[in-house]
Formats: sequence, structure tokens, C-alpha cells
Amino acid sequence: MTVALWCILIAICLPYLCIGIAKVRGGYGLRHNHDPRGFLDSLEGLGKRAYAAQLNSFEVTPAFAAAVIVAHLAGNAELVTINVLSVLFITSRLLFIICYLADWAILRSLVWFVGMGLIISFFVVSV
Repeated sequence: MTVALWCILIAICLPYLCIGIAKVRGGYGLRHNHDPRGFLDSLEGLGKRAYAAQLNSFEVTPAFAAAVIVAHLAGNAELVTINVLSVLFITSRLLFIICYLADWAILRSLVWFVGMGLIISFFVVSV
């Protein structure tokens, strides 16, 4: 397995890190287990931002996974390039989550654009 393929697994796991933060911060307990989505909708502050980061992570992960797989299948990009782009993407996602939790909205948006640029880069290097 390449580093890039391991990064797909990391990207798949990142939303669960976010939701863990949301549930811990929101005082989630077994009493909320009957309606966990209702509980998440009631969050405020850090918990709400962690939940939003989780949703965004679920939205972007399929695009990242597809980009990595396309780059591997196209065979035109150097493996080291694909691996570096993957690590940079995961780094951008971690920074995105940190910015979301810290409520740094402008920086968060800039980091999001960097991540999207990295996804596009997989296709560009695969030509």
C-alpha cells in the first residue's frame, strides 16, 4: 500500500474524530442515544463547530479518495508526487478542523481552498 492510499483511510477516520469532540463537548451520554442526530442539532459553540467540521469532512473525503485512485490508475504521475500531495491534503484537513474548532472562519476558508486545490492537483499531475 502506498502512503497515498493510507491517507485515504486517515481521511475516512477524520470525521469520527470531529464527532467525538462534538459529543464530548456537548455532554453526550447514553441518555441521548435514542436520538443522537437530534442531540447533534442542539449543539452550540465548539460542539456545533466540531459537528460542522465532521459534515464537511464527509463531503470532501469521496473527492479526495477518487483523486488518489485516479492518479494511481492513470499511471502518469510519480508515486512520490501522489504521496506528497496526499500528505499535504491530510495536513490541510487537520488545519481545517483546527481552524473550525477555533472559530477562525477566514483562515478556515483559505485552508479549505488549499485542500480543494490539492484535490485538483491530483488530476493535473496525472495528465
